[in-house]
Amino acid sequence: MPATAGPVRSVQAILATTDVHSALDDPAPLLSHLHRARPTTLVVDCGDFFEGSGLYQLGGGTIERRILTQLYDVLAPGNHGWHHHLEPDLRPLTVCANVTDQTGQPLFRPVHWAQVGGQLVAVTAVLGEQAFTCLPAQHRAGLRFISPTHALNALAANHRADAWVLLSHSGYEHDTELARACPHLNVIFAGHCHSDHYEPTTVGTTLVAKGYELGAGYAVATPNGTGWHAGVHSFTAAAGVPASLQDLVRDIEATRERLHEPLGVLAPRFRNRPLNLPRLLQDVAAYLLASNPVDAVVLNQTSLRTVRMRQYLTVGELMGIEPFANRLTTVNLPDRFNHRPEELVADLTRWMGPIITAPDPLPSRVHRVLTTGYVAAAFLDATEPATGRPFADVIRHVLRTNRP
Repeated sequence: MPATAGPVRSVQAILATTDVHSALDDPAPLLSHLHRARPTTLVVDCGDFFEGSGLYQLGGGTIERRILTQLYDVLAPGNHGWHHHLEPDLRPLTVCANVTDQTGQPLFRPVHWAQVGGQLVAVTAVLGEQAFTCLPAQHRAGLRFISPTHALNALAANHRADAWVLLSHSGYEHDTELARACPHLNVIFAGHCHSDHYEPTTVGTTLVAKGYELGAGYAVATPNGTGWHAGVHSFTAAAGVPASLQDLVRDIEATRERLHEPLGVLAPRFRNRPLNLPRLLQDVAAYLLASNPVDAVVLNQTSLRTVRMRQYLTVGELMGIEPFANRLTTVNLPDRFNHRPEELVADLTRWMGPIITAPDPLPSRVHRVLTTGYVAAAFLDATEPATGRPFADVIRHVLRTNRP
């Protein structure tokens, strides 16, 4: 048996959540199920448990941290909420095999050991290249990214286990590639992708499974003879939560009450319908270009989320639309993009998804752009934190403005 930091826990199954993003509007199903399952189950998360709702913006991660420390055994770090995994209470729970400090020392412990159905199981985690690149520059400073394939094969060469389980914050397609490149893996729990592929897939001898995001469900894996079995399930409605978690639920409800504060009447074009994100961002980009002395405005569609709008806007709805508390900032483009704005859009699209610009298309020469602090820090080499206007303020203004 390998050397471990403590006793090896014996369980019958592994349950994995992913990309919860602080979506705790109805926490009882998740909390109750995890509480019931934990005595016989290793409870793990594949990253991005934090950030993505008004609850996080108001609470700063305090509630999410309490859930993780009370109900989870092992965590993979995600690009959202990365810094929380470096905090003293979450760092001992976090594993990651492919991010080191500048000296080459692992930033987190690389392996968690457990007995699952009588097998000695090595549980590890990796952060995908795209997720690592999405970390703000100040969070990546001094860190080294190692190819997940290289890191996982090196672990297998140095540790003996009956089975290997990976918590991957890389994306489903990358995880199927990892399964081919690392055939020693028995199970990969996928995260980061936000795809609609939930049916477990077998790649060679490896099972790849992803639970429902935003706190809606989970994936579970159990040893099955000489192999493993995986399934994906929704959290079901719960009559209540155990007494040990009732204080937590009361704190969630108290925080959520603050989200009901009204912010005014919506413009007619946004009322009583699902929010059209491209249309909203086009209006936002046009407004910002007209009111700021810049060459262009560059915004990523994944900075916002769609919600169903009613007649009035509330604090909670605004935070649901702009869940990451971005600030706007003006930056000079890196030289490589000054005369090639089409390459800027292509590069950002590759890493971040759809990009909205004003003007569209961009002019042949672009020097100074207005964007979010996240885009500036993660992709445009900005070194100073954004201190400009909150992005949510602009969203609020556009949602209440009668003219596009």
